[in-house]
Amino acid sequence: MGSTKLIAMAATLLPAFLALHLHAPAAMATAAGSSNSNLFRDYIGALYNGVRFADVPVDPRARFDFILAFVIDYTTATEPPSPTNGRFNVFWQDTVLTPDAVAEVKRRNPNVRVAVSLGGATVNGRPVFFNVTSSVDSWVRNAVDSLTGIIWRYGLDGIDIDYEQFQVDPATFAECAGRLVAALKSSGVIRFASIAPYGNADVQRYYRTLWAAHGAAIDYVNFQFYAYGASTTAAKYVSLFDEQIANYPGANILASFTTAATNTSVPVDTALSACRTLQGQGKLYGIFAWAADHSRNQGFKYETESQALLTDATTY
Repeated sequence: MGSTKLIAMAATLLPAFLALHLHAPAAMATAAGSSNSNLFRDYIGALYNGVRFADVPVDPRARFDFILAFVIDYTTATEPPSPTNGRFNVFWQDTVLTPDAVAEVKRRNPNVRVAVSLGGATVNGRPVFFNVTSSVDSWVRNAVDSLTGIIWRYGLDGIDIDYEQFQVDPATFAECAGRLVAALKSSGVIRFASIAPYGNADVQRYYRTLWAAHGAAIDYVNFQFYAYGASTTAAKYVSLFDEQIANYPGANILASFTTAATNTSVPVDTALSACRTLQGQGKLYGIFAWAADHSRNQGFKYETESQALLTDATTY
């Protein structure tokens, strides 16, 4: 999907943070398999265009996740930017999407959670690769330490894994990502985790390997269905959704659309038509959008429409 500060937190914040997260309501059962639900998720912050949490309409009947885009284990202190072996830095517009803004949107909307996405497609216009420059153990240790600091600082609830290019083999990626999720969950730092694959055969090899080894720890699959071509019909979209049910057995798979101005992706209206069909079949666990940054040009029309679709048919 498609810029550096490393955040350190005082140890005095740990007890309050753990109390908040360990006593929060339990997340939905992991890897239960897609069925109708009212979960809507919206990526935010990647385009640096000033979009705020408060700009985005939140239906109180929905479960709503904002996903900050992105944190990346890269540094821009070098040219080109270079990998940092699991030491994550903030690359979303954190002058707008601040810790206070996170706290305020959750205070005003008890149904809102805020997560952060790892990776993404580019940094400063250059490709982001998943890369382990030392050992798996060191990558996991660095990732747990740096992400824990960021999550504490911003009061976040979960992570999303969205690497799209790789310089390691699938087994190494799966071990790193799987151990990271397990460590953050077991310590109470996060409540949920998702992955964000798309329909590229090489990308699928990595995420299906991760799912096979660690799927029980992954709560949602944010599949980038909009990455298929603009000629995709609603019926084809449904067929592609069914393929992902087979690829990620037992997963809570979300449908998706992009609000970016593009003529190469699945049109939003086509995606929402497919969502209505999937809902009628009892398969629509949720919908995510890429991204709120684009949607403000349309008055967040599709965020509103999606949440209405998810909540009007059934009371959850």
